[in-house]
Amino acid sequence: MFTLSVQGLTYFLIYTIFSSALGMFQFGFNSGVINAPELNIEKFIKDVYRSRNSTDIEDGNVKFIFIIIVSIFAIGGMLGGFSGGTIANRFGRKKGILLTCLIDIIGACLMGFSKLFNSYEMLFIGRFMIGISCGLHTVLVPMYISEISPKNLRGGIGVVNQLGVGLGLTVSEILGIDQLLGTDNNWNILLGLSICSPILQLICLPFCYESPRYLLITRWKEDEAREALKKLRASDEVEEDIDEMKAEQRAQQSESSFSIMELITSKTLRLPLLIGIIVQLSQQLSGINGVLYYSTSIFESTGLSIQTAKFLTIGTGVILVVMALVIMPLIDCAGRRTLLLSGVGGMFIFSVCITVSFVMKGFLDWMTYFSVVATFGFVVCFALGPGSIAWMITAELFSQGPRPTAISIAVLVNWFANFLVGVGFPTIAAYLGNFTFVPFSVLLASFWIFTFYKLPETKNKTFEEILNFFKHS
Repeated sequence: MFTLSVQGLTYFLIYTIFSSALGMFQFGFNSGVINAPELNIEKFIKDVYRSRNSTDIEDGNVKFIFIIIVSIFAIGGMLGGFSGGTIANRFGRKKGILLTCLIDIIGACLMGFSKLFNSYEMLFIGRFMIGISCGLHTVLVPMYISEISPKNLRGGIGVVNQLGVGLGLTVSEILGIDQLLGTDNNWNILLGLSICSPILQLICLPFCYESPRYLLITRWKEDEAREALKKLRASDEVEEDIDEMKAEQRAQQSESSFSIMELITSKTLRLPLLIGIIVQLSQQLSGINGVLYYSTSIFESTGLSIQTAKFLTIGTGVILVVMALVIMPLIDCAGRRTLLLSGVGGMFIFSVCITVSFVMKGFLDWMTYFSVVATFGFVVCFALGPGSIAWMITAELFSQGPRPTAISIAVLVNWFANFLVGVGFPTIAAYLGNFTFVPFSVLLASFWIFTFYKLPETKNKTFEEILNFFKHS
């Protein structure tokens, strides 16, 4: 059988990771796709309203409708994220992802044909359905990737989640420029391209195996789990993995599944659940979604032209991709805790720099460029810490029994915070002006302190070892 030079990394494992990570690409694409065509969509809303009512809609109402289109994605994400654990247990990780692709396709079609049918309501429904599917992807894909990865590569492979998000974001931003699809005639095609990744996933993923951990620990199908492991590891020597799963299975025999209340009231699991939630909040309440959703507007506010602002927006996605590639070999060396602390600390520093640049831009011309540098530095640190760690850490903190429910709760919190930022950032920017990032700076400082005192290192530890750590804490 063919193997690669990195121990445990096989061609079939790479194929499986690629096939599943398309779900995170979809999440990234739809997080960024709404950014560049903002003005085109607002013009569409005005045209539709005028054609229906023979009168013009007020600009404030247009902005409100657009904010709904942006934020309803997160509402769908909350619903999908909350349902993800149930879907994972009922249908399995792989089948759950395949079912999610069908929702993706329906949502993409609604958005793509909204202009043809002269209906911004189709945009609402399409974005909502895409939000549901992306919420499911953010539960199922990290869980699946974590469970199929060898222990020594779990961290680096886990960064693939963020790589997928970054690639999706970058592709959406590139396609959204005026020279391509960011025009009055083509913005609906841009949104409709969301159909591509689920179709590719429906083609590729059926050839992959279900998670061996799910098969053995949840479904008690040892032979199928062994067969999947042999294929994933390109080796017949899989008994060490099987023994480790059986040990976890024995530890979880009385806890085959967890309800939300059982998870919250468990003394052993309450702390890892709280850690998982705080790490998710450090991702969303850091202010990063304000940058990702409204980066074009942020760059414009510094005095740059809209064309320059759109090209700089592409840079945020490129940074996420490059940093994911940089972090992959680092995460299993430096560790999750070190990178998360470094990332959150760096974001705090750069958020202060962004505020300083906003305040001083009227006095010093070069502050415009300093603002751009500070914004990019903010994105770099996000990719270094919360962007990469949040998607994998909750899966690592829990054993097989409580993992689906724990991830569902953490992802629900993530999407709720995403919604708050998506709806609230324009209002915060309007009221606080140059001091928009001050609340995020305060939150980042709080997240850093909590992480420093509460988060253990999980690199190179089995799920059972991590569980035992919290039992003895």
